[in-house]
Amino acid sequence: MTTTPRNPTTALPGRPPVVDLATWQAARAELLVREKAHTRGGDALAAARRRLPMVELDGSVEVVGPDGPVPFLDLFQGRDELVVYHSMWHDGAPHQGQCEGCTFNVWQMRDTVYLNARGVSFAVLTSGRWEEVAPYVEFMGYTQPWYSVRGVEAPIATAEGHIVCYLRDGDRVFLTYSTTGRGNEPADGTLGLLDMTPYGRGEAWEDKPEGWPEGRDACWYWRSDADGNATWGPTSRPVPQWTRPGATPVETLGRQGPHH
Repeated sequence: MTTTPRNPTTALPGRPPVVDLATWQAARAELLVREKAHTRGGDALAAARRRLPMVELDGSVEVVGPDGPVPFLDLFQGRDELVVYHSMWHDGAPHQGQCEGCTFNVWQMRDTVYLNARGVSFAVLTSGRWEEVAPYVEFMGYTQPWYSVRGVEAPIATAEGHIVCYLRDGDRVFLTYSTTGRGNEPADGTLGLLDMTPYGRGEAWEDKPEGWPEGRDACWYWRSDADGNATWGPTSRPVPQWTRPGATPVETLGRQGPHH
């Protein structure tokens, strides 16, 4: 049972110094100057992104979804722009053995109504075989469209773990942008909120004051045990899976490596 310490201010593993409100406001105002500069720097990068050249692709290339093979052009759903996330896949692995990092990314893109309202469609791609992917999508309760692009990754210029942007001009399809790694972070609202908290992401690479909780390897919180403790092992699952019916501790991730 969790109990509340009688003096919680002494129970923390590290904490910011305590000051009066005026001192805090002065420090906050100083940081705000840097935050605004950071925002303007991001705006400049976005402007440069809009000025990138583009590459024409073959929109007739077929991908496989719930209705069978369809041309890649159909993923635009009649809109002019398309953003995709390419989720990693481990052939033959059960639900708990699929990629924790991609689960983390895709889970936070479950609702894209605001993208749609701006004329942008969204889809999840994977290199897994559709007959394996379909039951996983159903188990996870994903509402966004998934498609298998096995064997046609190169013609549509995508790769596992990437966010890719496309533009449609009639029946012509163009690649406009692609990113991966920390470039995916704008889609992960959780990270932005964690960065605002005193203890941050809890990762080892973060710059923390002396006495703060020791960080762990990046992404340690992507997988947990049944009690919600972040852990990486054969009886753990990607965090959102514990909310799915029938998700129980298991003994193996069943991984045989990614499809390639």
